[in-house]
Amino acid sequence: MGMNCCKTSCWKIGLLAVAGIAALGWVVMALWNWLIPTLFVGGKEIVYLQALGLLLLSKILFGGFRGHCCPGRWHRNRLENMTPEEREKFQTGMRGWCGKDKDVAKE
Repeated sequence: MGMNCCKTSCWKIGLLAVAGIAALGWVVMALWNWLIPTLFVGGKEIVYLQALGLLLLSKILFGGFRGHCCPGRWHRNRLENMTPEEREKFQTGMRGWCGKDKDVAKE
């Protein structure tokens, strides 16, 4: 049961991320089409895919991708800096998060 719980959670998180990006793209498109043609002479409305491209471009130019390409490195460094007791407590908590320890607690 534990592994299926983790897979289900990952799918739910992924689905929420896709839905969030889609909604954010729509918000960018709506704001652009509301403001730009009114504020700037020659400003044109954009379509949804252009809004997603604009969102990606702004992420590249202003947000960057530092540290997000290899999230495992951060976790590995954090685990290495923990004491053995802290590491065991963390790992026990992670197992409980996926439901593995729930069956043990019932016994």
